[in-house]
Amino acid sequence: MRIEEHLLMGEKVRQIHCAKCSRLLEMADTLVLHSTDGANAMSSAQYLARPDTSVSAHIVIGRTGQVIQLLPFNVQAWHAGVSEWDGRPGVNDFSIGIELDNAGRLHRRKGRFYSWFNKEYMPDMVFTTVENGHAAYYHTYTREQLDCLVEVCLLLKARYPIRWLVRHSDISVRKVDPGPAFPFEEVKKRIVLD
Repeated sequence: MRIEEHLLMGEKVRQIHCAKCSRLLEMADTLVLHSTDGANAMSSAQYLARPDTSVSAHIVIGRTGQVIQLLPFNVQAWHAGVSEWDGRPGVNDFSIGIELDNAGRLHRRKGRFYSWFNKEYMPDMVFTTVENGHAAYYHTYTREQLDCLVEVCLLLKARYPIRWLVRHSDISVRKVDPGPAFPFEEVKKRIVLD
């Protein structure tokens, strides 16, 4: 993959135009990681691009390492909401939003695991943790997806003055994504930000 004129190019990259966002992003120094909590990468990208929604992102990374880009990296996306990082409010003003295709929190019924949209997930796709003294279940991330994320982050770091890699939960107290199943420290070490 490569970046040309603020667009990601490569065999596994597809562009979908998101017309609702047009304000230029003057300087991006932060990458914000999200989970889609959706059924698949394409349905999530299409939702984020819809003109009647108040959310968007720059890219969605699918479970097999495919990338869907909705906005050029020099256009502001609406992914952070009410947020603050490094003492600066309004994280949309200085960040690139990366969505990771993931069903999010799962629910266990009769020994089986289901998403909020009632899709079943096999036990090898479930991350188990403890929250408030009870077991909690989350959809895992794939190796292909994490490898693609690292590659994209390294490209962005080489092209823009990126200083921080953060989770949505780091910039907004009301958010939990990308969630406990996301191996943040592992990914962060592979990107090596100053």
